[in-house]
Amino acid sequence: MKLNKKNGGISILRILILAFLLIFVLSYFHVDIQSTVENPQTQSNLNYVRGQTESLWTHYLAGPAHYIWQDIFVNLLWSAFVTNMQRIRDGQPTDLQLLAPTFPPSTNG
Repeated sequence: MKLNKKNGGISILRILILAFLLIFVLSYFHVDIQSTVENPQTQSNLNYVRGQTESLWTHYLAGPAHYIWQDIFVNLLWSAFVTNMQRIRDGQPTDLQLLAPTFPPSTNG
């Protein structure tokens, strides 16, 4: 019997079920989540990870992310999308229609 699998993604429902099961398992082993999270050692570790994550973002990731967002997505893709949507609204041909080859080729000249 062959099982068909959909895409391998994880859904929000699966995350909620896994979180519920994790809490259930921790409760079974008598782990107090509140005292564990409020523990000074845990807070120190979380603050360390937070600081390192902020440093990583600030020093290495913020520049490339801003470039990708502003210069590629907004300036190239989004502006072209908005322009073409306005052309469709106004009944004009889009960039794709203007740049597509025609058959038979026109012989102007």
